[in-house]
Parts: sequence; C-alpha cells; structure tokens
Amino acid sequence: MKSIKRLFDFPYYQLDQYNLDRSLVTKSNGTWNAISTQEYIDQANAISRGLLRLGVQPNDKVALISMTNRTEWNVCDIGILQLGAQDVPIYPTISEEEYEYVLNHSECVYCFVSCKEVLEKVLKIKDNVPSLKGVYSFDSLTSCANWKEVLELGADTSNQEEVEVRKANVHENDLATLIYTSGTTGRPKGVMLSHKNIASNAIYSADRLPIDLGHSKALSFLPVCHIYERMLLYMYQYCGVQIHFAESLETISDNLKEIHPEVMTAVPRLLEKVYDKIYAKGAELTGIKKKLFFWAVDIGLAYEPYGQNGWWYELKLKIARKLIFSKWQEALGGKLKAIASGSAALQPRLARVYNAAGIPVFEGYGLTETSPVISVNDMRNYGFKIGSVGKPIAETEVKIASDGEILVKGPQVMMGYYKDPDQSAEVLKDGYFHTGDIGEIDEEGFLKITDRKKEMFKTSGGKYVAPQLLENAFKQSRFIEQIMVIGEGEKMPAALIQPNWEFIAEWNKRKNKGLSSNPAELVNNEVLRDRIQKEVDFFNERFGKWEKVKKFELTPDVWSIEEGHLTPTMKMKRKVIKQKYLDLYNKIYEHPSLT
Repeated sequence: MKSIKRLFDFPYYQLDQYNLDRSLVTKSNGTWNAISTQEYIDQANAISRGLLRLGVQPNDKVALISMTNRTEWNVCDIGILQLGAQDVPIYPTISEEEYEYVLNHSECVYCFVSCKEVLEKVLKIKDNVPSLKGVYSFDSLTSCANWKEVLELGADTSNQEEVEVRKANVHENDLATLIYTSGTTGRPKGVMLSHKNIASNAIYSADRLPIDLGHSKALSFLPVCHIYERMLLYMYQYCGVQIHFAESLETISDNLKEIHPEVMTAVPRLLEKVYDKIYAKGAELTGIKKKLFFWAVDIGLAYEPYGQNGWWYELKLKIARKLIFSKWQEALGGKLKAIASGSAALQPRLARVYNAAGIPVFEGYGLTETSPVISVNDMRNYGFKIGSVGKPIAETEVKIASDGEILVKGPQVMMGYYKDPDQSAEVLKDGYFHTGDIGEIDEEGFLKITDRKKEMFKTSGGKYVAPQLLENAFKQSRFIEQIMVIGEGEKMPAALIQPNWEFIAEWNKRKNKGLSSNPAELVNNEVLRDRIQKEVDFFNERFGKWEKVKKFELTPDVWSIEEGHLTPTMKMKRKVIKQKYLDLYNKIYEHPSLT
C-alpha cells in the first residue's frame, strides 16, 4: 500500500486502493462528465510536463482562480505540486486591487482562471504584476490561451523522468500552498501550509466520516480556494469517494437529487436558508397537514442524541420521520450520511432539527491556519454533542489559556504567514497556535466555542460583552437575517439588524398587515419595528442585564459578500458594517453626526 506524505500522493493512493471509474465528475452543458482515477493522474502528469517546458521551477507560485469547483482545478493542483512548485488559490469575487496584491505578494509566474469574468479582472491588473508570464483559462475563450495547451505541451512523455525526480525531491514538510485569508481588517495574510499540514488533516478527519469507503459520492460546492473544502477533496480521494462538482450555488437542490450523495459540506448560512424554505412551505399547508408539520418540527427542536429523551420521545420521532422528515431527506437526495458544517457557529436548533430529521449535520471547528480541522463531531462512539464542535482529531492537543483563548498544537498547524515573521511570531508562541477564539472543554472532552477574543468588547461600565453569543441567539428569529451587536466603549449593547425581507413579505401577506414592500420604507415602519422589538425582548431574556440589546436599528439592504458586508466565508466585516451604517450607530447612541 502506498503511504501518503505529500498532497499529490492522494490520487496515487486512490488508484492503488479503489481505482475509480468516476473519480472527478463535473457537469457542463447538461451532462455529468467523469474522469477515472487513472485519467486524473495522467492529466496531472501532463500538466507537470507542460509546466516544466514552460520553465516552472521548484518554489515557483502558480495561481488558481475559479468561479466554480471543477475537475480542471484538481488536475492543475496535483500537476503544480508534483514539481515542487506551490499553488495560490484565490477567491474569484474579490476586487481587482486584491487580485493585484495577492499575485504580487506571492510573485505568481502563471495563472489558471475559470472563465471570462475572472479573466477580465486579471487582464486589468496583469501589467502591474511583473512576475506573471502567462494566463490560461479552463473555459474556451477567444481572448485567452486554454489550459489544454499546457496539457498538449505535456503530451510528449519524454520529460516524465524529470517530473519523477522533482516529485521525489518534495518533502512532507515543504510548503504546498499559500492561502490568503480574507481578513475582516487590513490586507489578506498568506497562510503557509505544508504538504504534511493538509495531508495529516485529511487523513485524521477521515476517521470522523461515517461512509462506506470506495462506495460513496460527495457533492462539492463550497469554494475550493478555501482550505476547508480543499482539504475535504483530498479526504474524499483518500476514502475512494466519487467527487461531483455542483454547477453553482443556485443548482445545489437539483444536483443533490441527481447525484444522491452520501456526504457534503455546508456553512450554517446555507443550512439556515434550507430550513427557512422548508419552514415556509410548511406554513403554507392547511388543516391536519399543517398541524402534523409543526408537530414534527417541535419534536425536532427538542432532539437529543442517543435516546436521551426516552422511549416515548423516540416513538414520536419515528412517526415524525416517517410522515414528515422523510420528505426533507428526499429533497436533499435521500442518502446523506453526513453534512460537515464549518466556518461559523451552527445554531443548536438547526443541529437538533436536522439530526432529528435523519439528516446528520456535524459541526466542526478549525481555521485556515490549522489546515483547517481542529475538532469535529461524530455520531459514532458517543462523539456527538449539540452545542459543541466535537472532540479534537488525532494528534491534536487543545488547551485553554488563562484568558479563555483556545490554543492548538498538532501536525496541522501552519508554517507561518508568508513574508510576515512578526505576525507569525504573534500567533505561534510557546509551541502553540493562538486561535483568537474563546472556548472551553467540558468534562467529556468536547470543545465549545464561546466567542472571538478580538470581537469581545467592554461597555463604558466596564462589563464584558460577547457579541457572537447574542447574535447566534437572535438569528434564531425568522424576522432577523443578520445581526451585529455593537457597544464597545458605549453605555449599553445595541444592534444593527438586517431583517429577513423574504419572510417579512410572507408574514405581511399572511397577517394582512398592509405594509409596504419597500425595505427603505419598512425600516422606519412602527408595526414592523414593534414586531421585531418583541423578538429582541424574547431573546434578551436569556442574557444578563448588562449584555441585553437595549436599542436597535434596521438596515434596508441585504448584507452580502459583493457589497462588502461579509467575507467570502460569510463572516461579518464588523468595521465595514459599522462604517456603512455610521449614521444609524450615531442615532442609537445619540452621538452628534459629523456631517
């Protein structure tokens, strides 16, 4: 059996163990097109040979920028890494200025892009990146060389021996990739991850995956430029899982029904949206069907694993699964054994209702700097606890510092930040990576995240407030799409709220409120504000007097990645949001306007 030390060992391991006919599968023009494990390796070697002929040297950097996950990305990834070069995956929708910064900072020599949209951005700044020698596209474009030209350049196998020499010279502790974090402040930092960092994470995370090795399918749609989805792609290869790449975020529900996957990843925002859609459909039902639907939802919201609620609850759950939840399962393809949720905190109610419905959602925890997984839940062997992010994976030590910060030691901890020894030294201290997150480990060894260290603030009265705790509670309201708790240095906590306009339109119709459909008018509508105040009062009950949200203002626009409210992983850019709504902030705290 081949052992895995470097990332490019994964496809060879798959060939040795599973030799799949359908290893990587991408849908284009309405057809799912698959390549086998052997074709995957053959194409990756052709890319290596082609890049060699283009003069790519060990430690050169090659950018990969794709709007969707696709077979070509993975082939190029392996082809680049086999040469001892490193790839730099870039999030496609960042600004041209950020493209320019990342390409220059990493000194990329070549760039592979997915499509016209990405190409246009790259071409606008290409002349400002002196290291960049050429750009190739995956789609056929008249204005760009195609990636197949590199494949064709590598069709001649006479330099394969040189590829083998290069492969043999790559050590597991060598740098594999630079991943630029979309920081909520300042310039993105280039996280240096070695082959060992990511390979060990994929192998140890596989222990938590409850699927049949060599006989399962995955649907991949979270951006592969982030380490979360990318690490899982290596893990799928390790487990002999067929990887199907979704066409887009919009087609996920269709793709799920076409593929019937056993495993997929998700972020909490997506799980919230799916649940809200199901809930809205249930609200449209009438009579006994409607009563049954909400009876099942109530049972789901009380769910505890391992039969902790007793036999009577389990009997009702069995009935609810047969009558109601089976339809939810079908909507997600009918075969899911695991949805790995990461990148942000999952509301416990979602964990309860999905798992009750027989759709296993397991929350994990990690950062780009830890390749990324630190811990993850697993239904087997009592390894699952709602409200926790599970137990640490193998070879991973987690300890809590005196101030509550989570510290991590293990093979997944990054090499450091590229060209930034000062910031590296700041987070890599005393043999541990300092995560910047606050948490606790319970008596059974489960890790719980309570807040971001940097996001906690003090009111002017000297009381600490943990905004994420409040935000996660308030977001359970169907009226609230996004919420940012504010109040640093102020007399009290308050909040900026982006209402769930879709739900409010439905509520308005159902309750015959006669409200306007224009969000710009609705934010000042007393009927709506009073209704949202009720929600705020309800959730405030859970918190101490000093941390309750005393005032709020509503924002008319939808917070999005495109408009700069959110990072590409859907985290709030707190400083940006505060700046965008400074007038509302000043109104809440009765500060005089500076304009």
